[in-house]
Amino acid sequence: MARIGYQWLSHTYGVHPVHPFTVQSEIGRSRSTSMHDGIRREVYPENYRPRPTLREHLTFAFKHEGVHLEFLVRLYQLPEAGAELEQWISNEPTGAYARRAGFFYEWLMPEPLAFAGVTQGNYVDALDSESFLTGAPINIQRWRVRDNLPGTRDFCPVIRRTDEVLQAEAYDVAAKLAELEADYGIDLILRSTVWLTVKESRASFLIEHEQDQEDRIRRFAAVMEAECGQHADAFALETLSTLQRDILGEAALRYGLRKSPVFVGHTARYQQVVDYIGPHWDKTEALLRGLSSFLGRTTGTAALVRAAVASFGFVYVHPMADGNGRISRFLINDVLRRDGVLPAPIILPVSATITHSTYNRADYDRVLERFSKPLMQRYGDRYNFGETVKAGDGVAYNFHFSAYDDALPAWRYPDLTAHVGYLANVIDQTLTHEMRDEARFLQAHEGARQAIKQVLEAPDIELDVIIRSVRENGNRISNKLTKRYPLLADKPALAEHIRDAVAGAFADTSSDE
Repeated sequence: MARIGYQWLSHTYGVHPVHPFTVQSEIGRSRSTSMHDGIRREVYPENYRPRPTLREHLTFAFKHEGVHLEFLVRLYQLPEAGAELEQWISNEPTGAYARRAGFFYEWLMPEPLAFAGVTQGNYVDALDSESFLTGAPINIQRWRVRDNLPGTRDFCPVIRRTDEVLQAEAYDVAAKLAELEADYGIDLILRSTVWLTVKESRASFLIEHEQDQEDRIRRFAAVMEAECGQHADAFALETLSTLQRDILGEAALRYGLRKSPVFVGHTARYQQVVDYIGPHWDKTEALLRGLSSFLGRTTGTAALVRAAVASFGFVYVHPMADGNGRISRFLINDVLRRDGVLPAPIILPVSATITHSTYNRADYDRVLERFSKPLMQRYGDRYNFGETVKAGDGVAYNFHFSAYDDALPAWRYPDLTAHVGYLANVIDQTLTHEMRDEARFLQAHEGARQAIKQVLEAPDIELDVIIRSVRENGNRISNKLTKRYPLLADKPALAEHIRDAVAGAFADTSSDE
């Protein structure tokens, strides 16, 4: 089959993006559509075949395949592509697709085209708002194009409005919280929030394989509780510095933005394997400004979408010397809080959901690989471990990557469609399972307390010790417990009542404390 649209342009001009074409078109015998692993394959009959020119195939791509920013910037960097584009616009100065092609050129490239500008014609949207997440429109008079991109040249994610993304946009966090309140009461939900905040912190460290750091867990929990929704610009350098210092405490080796390479990897057969490489440290401030602009330009759009871009966009930029993972997960609750869909003091324990099972953790790794795998397939031979160099911030490193400039468009224009669907699913699991289980646990715990109080006078802290012991010992009164409380050994009927009270209260829940 003959490839058309972006695939034809890619083959003809030798331009190959890191992020795959999510719509791939071909000429075949009859019209058909199929999906596989997030790629939509379109087959068109012969009469759809464009003439073999940049103008015809780019028009087809804009019309049928959408906008692929990373590919466009790579294509436009070719002198011959710019010359053909200027000729097209000169011949068709009022054409909607010619104007969009020219607009994207000047939006992506540092130099303008040799073109006087459009003087007539209706304004057209840069992006189709039915197919892509868009931002607040700005009229660009020179092209008579409405710039409704959700970001800037420094950082602009591509979010295709797939069925999963549409569901994320429509997801009603407030309605799910209202269901929780109706079933368990606001007092119980608020009480559970205290533990859930610590649970979120502990699970966030578990993602980073550092779950046995109780002081750090409590410190991050305090930041989650105190700082979510409190900053006008989450990506301002002073805000990130404050969050980082509060999260890391006063005994960290490094603070601030990194000034050296960063990579994520693992060891296989005693060899270091690199799974992901972050952008050059000189580009992190611009990328952060782009992330900030994204939140500004998409104000009023779906909070779950914005939270996904903020969190995963930050992960891929990896701008800080330390604390990147915790800040990225902080950003989820921060955006939801600032967007008004998550009332204080509730914290959604999304990290707890991610680490709830091996399957959930594998899902998290898979969504990160949507970016990291294509990047490493493209640049896996462009790094090495060699001479040790001392960075401007004092970090000594021996990791060297030779393709920072070539990879920059991939970091600037990531397709985060799958990440939006993933986060929406995690938040749904959090609200329908994780938080419900915690509320059910507290309800059962309170029921056990009240049942024990009918036969035993004791402060709540002592009752909690008894309840925990009975549950941890399979609904039995252990020898250790009777040694601590001899009354339970002296009065078997009392011990039996306590055992039955705990077993009965927790009969309908399997949640762990």
